[in-house]
Amino acid sequence: MPVDMEKIVSLCKRRGFVFPSSEIYGGLGSCWDYGPMGVELKRNIRDMWWKAMVQERSDVVGIESSIMMHPRVWQASGHVGGFADPLVECKSCHLRWRVEDLDKEGTMSEDGNSRRCPSCGGELTPPRMFNLMFKTFMGALEEEASVVYLRPETAQGMFVNFDNIITTSRKKLPLGIAQIGRSFRNEITPGNFIFRTREFEQMEMEFFVKPGTDEQWFDYWTKERFSWYLKLGIKEKNLRLHPHSKDELAHYAKSCDDIEYLFPIGWSELEGIANRGNYDLIQHNAASRRNLSYYDAESGERYIPYVIEPSAGVDRTLLAVLIDAYHEEVVENRERVVLRLNPSLSPVKVAVLPLSKNEKLTPMAREVYEGLCADFMTCYDDAQSIGRRYRRQDEIGTPLCVTIDFASLEDHQVTIRDRDSLAQIRLPIDRLKEALEAKLKGEAFESSSLWAAGRR
Repeated sequence: MPVDMEKIVSLCKRRGFVFPSSEIYGGLGSCWDYGPMGVELKRNIRDMWWKAMVQERSDVVGIESSIMMHPRVWQASGHVGGFADPLVECKSCHLRWRVEDLDKEGTMSEDGNSRRCPSCGGELTPPRMFNLMFKTFMGALEEEASVVYLRPETAQGMFVNFDNIITTSRKKLPLGIAQIGRSFRNEITPGNFIFRTREFEQMEMEFFVKPGTDEQWFDYWTKERFSWYLKLGIKEKNLRLHPHSKDELAHYAKSCDDIEYLFPIGWSELEGIANRGNYDLIQHNAASRRNLSYYDAESGERYIPYVIEPSAGVDRTLLAVLIDAYHEEVVENRERVVLRLNPSLSPVKVAVLPLSKNEKLTPMAREVYEGLCADFMTCYDDAQSIGRRYRRQDEIGTPLCVTIDFASLEDHQVTIRDRDSLAQIRLPIDRLKEALEAKLKGEAFESSSLWAAGRR
């Protein structure tokens, strides 16, 4: 059954994943705060991306560039003059809309000759171009000379540092520069929860290659990035590749493929893999008068490298992961909402639950909890019935619950409950850490080591 976006929004608010920003003041349009569960899920997504893109590779290094950069960076890249969308404004409610979005919706008047405002049905102005960059001022006076911009993408920080990275890393091409960081776009029609926001986090990598090898690397990174989402646990049936036609390509792109996910709003971009050619380095080479060419010692050639850019959004990835993991089912005549998250992504790995809030159980439960905290993201919960606590953990995607009951006081054993199968196994506390590690790595309860521990 398709997941309704409203259910995801409700779950996120109810269980501490995402809150409206500045909610006590009525919120701020398309700005969101990540709660205790949300920050852990985001951190896990970032960590898995960084591990796959940097830690496990010898041909990619990391960087963290400044959010505010010299204004000439954005002039050279074309953002000041060309980073704009054609928008129309409603003459009644004064909301602004992308022409592209209205074309997709087919929002026409009754006579079929003109578009109408999707919000109030009012008349729209002719299209005008609006720049999407946030402008601010550096220094005490708001003078034109002190204008700076909040970056609309992280990519330019990697391009302007290309020479620094080559010099200090002493690596040869092909070489990637990876970065995770916030970007800002003054979106006029944001929406669909965290799918399109004005402040967002990007995971980008610029992979610099020798001209002539770019298409080979483009194909490589398209396959590599598609497989990464499968490793996150996203179902393959909900993913597809969308190659851009010539009309869809950005002016700098030689080719581009989008990895799309089947969101409740339909198939939409999750990540873009672009062959940017050598456009950016050529622009900065000319504007800065710095030589950004690369000398290939093996061939004796000097050239401006081509760039393959996989660019993903942390927020959109998080949304896709939540949607894909969300399940509703009936267990023992009771409805259960469960997030079947990949354990590597789960905000909480283990929940320690005393059977009841009892002066005899609490000390042992606390001791078990404190013994696990150093090795797993662990939570402790003793409020309400054990059934309700299980349901709370199911809703945040906790893979394993450890229950301490009155028998534990005598036999020093605890019960592990599996989120997905609901199977339970009882085992000694001194084997608990070993069993949890095995289960989080994917070992089944039926495996010999876990059963041996449970039967001992």
